[in-house]
Amino acid sequence: MEICLFSIVSSSPEETIAAGERIAALLRKGSVVALCGGLGAGKTWLTKGIARGLGVTEEVTSPTYTIISEYEGRLPFYHIDAYRLRGDDEFATLGADDALYGNGVTVIEWSERVAQSIPDNALTIEISILEDTHRLIVVKEATP
Repeated sequence: MEICLFSIVSSSPEETIAAGERIAALLRKGSVVALCGGLGAGKTWLTKGIARGLGVTEEVTSPTYTIISEYEGRLPFYHIDAYRLRGDDEFATLGADDALYGNGVTVIEWSERVAQSIPDNALTIEISILEDTHRLIVVKEATP
């Protein structure tokens, strides 16, 4: 079961980045963030903000073709895009456990494609398109 921690309405990519920076303040070594949302919802913009909030200075881009990208910040930052994966078995063969259970923070876009691999204590963020550039960002955590 999950509880809603908070929700944010963003009206621009810049506001979505700012929301990501706010979310980064909640994250610690070993945190996993599972992002859900359709194409163009703003998952990568939110990820850019989380990375910025964790002190990553390198440009964060969508890792669609590389699947897993690693960045240096105050903690190692792993950005995983599961869009092209065929499920949890393929996810495991990529060595994703090293990111999920390592010393950094891991953000997984399209996490619903590898749902069985997501740790129970992951923060879940759902992004919905409201209209034009407006997005609803809902941050949830699992209850113990």
